[in-house]
Amino acid sequence: MVTVTQKLCLMCLILLLLCRELGVAAQAAQNFSLQQPQTKVSVAAGGTITLNCTISGFAEPGPLRWLKGWGSGNKTIYDQKSKEPSPRVTRAVPGSGTDITIQIEKAQPEDMGTYYCVKFVKSDGLTSVDEVFQRGNGTEVSVEAQPSPPLLSGPEQRAEPEQTVSFNCTTGGFFPKTIGVRWFRNKDPMVAQQPQVTEGGVKTYNMSSTVMVTLQKADVRSQLICEVQHSTLQEPLRERYQLSRVLRVPPSLEVRAEPSLVEVNKTVTFTCLVKEFYPANVSVSWLENGIGIKVENVSQPLELSQGLYELKSQVEVQATEEKNGSMITCMVVHDAQAPASKSAFLWISNPGQEGLSKGFQMDKGVKLLPSLGLGILLEKALFGGLLFFLFRRMKTK
Repeated sequence: MVTVTQKLCLMCLILLLLCRELGVAAQAAQNFSLQQPQTKVSVAAGGTITLNCTISGFAEPGPLRWLKGWGSGNKTIYDQKSKEPSPRVTRAVPGSGTDITIQIEKAQPEDMGTYYCVKFVKSDGLTSVDEVFQRGNGTEVSVEAQPSPPLLSGPEQRAEPEQTVSFNCTTGGFFPKTIGVRWFRNKDPMVAQQPQVTEGGVKTYNMSSTVMVTLQKADVRSQLICEVQHSTLQEPLRERYQLSRVLRVPPSLEVRAEPSLVEVNKTVTFTCLVKEFYPANVSVSWLENGIGIKVENVSQPLELSQGLYELKSQVEVQATEEKNGSMITCMVVHDAQAPASKSAFLWISNPGQEGLSKGFQMDKGVKLLPSLGLGILLEKALFGGLLFFLFRRMKTK
């Protein structure tokens, strides 16, 4: 039988061994060191994030891990014992027992956050959760993302000169938040509203900028430029917008008749000048006293040097007597807008040359009738008097 003295000696021995192990463990804990030197790391989107961590000394068994975030919301990025590592996360020095540096390839905005290199030890057996033995101070990672190519949009409908319309320039997916926008009309800087920057996703931002433009007739050849500046760009991003896409310049009309006075049954040429309009889609029709005239030769617009268009349409009308004073109208429909019209009149200089001659002869005959009748009466009176004189003379004999 084991005596009480023997039991006490065994317990003392066990206590001595435990104290020795605790002392060794404490000494090992004092000798163990984990170094995470980087405070901040910045990388361009698509690049590689390198997170440095080294250890020295000895510690109790347990894994080494990289965590993103701390507390209940942390996420394991790398686990020394994991059999299924992240495809984007690799060890910088594979197989090293002291260098725990990792690399995260193809950096994305969602990779931004604070990363911790952590040494864990096995739990005391009461729980299956490993306990934190030592951790680094954390490395704050930022991913600089370039803004997307800017999009420039204008009004849905065309506007005329002297009208003011708005244009909007947008870009997104960038980090950091600070961004600059400049507007130009051709080469001339413009004053725009303060750009609006909003959160667009995980650690990214979107931007919208608006400028007001008063259109001019000369803007057919003008362009609007939105220029975006950001710290991730070596040179600004630019987007251009041709103002001709939203500009409508209504035509001015002029109608003339050649000749302005014409003889009966001659031909009068009416010319309609449709001047300085944009865009080029225009249709011209002719009316005579409100009734359509068929035009055989359809004219096409000609482009002028300043980018506007002009068109000349002609119609020939025969100057018959019944058309004297007729109204000839040129009606123009430009860019599907309400019709515009201009008119001229057909005037005959001597309304019906033949008719006028006949009329003149008739008028002359009418005027001569009284004289001619009087002459006939005088002739008959004289002739009657002569007969009466002859008759009396023959009777006296």
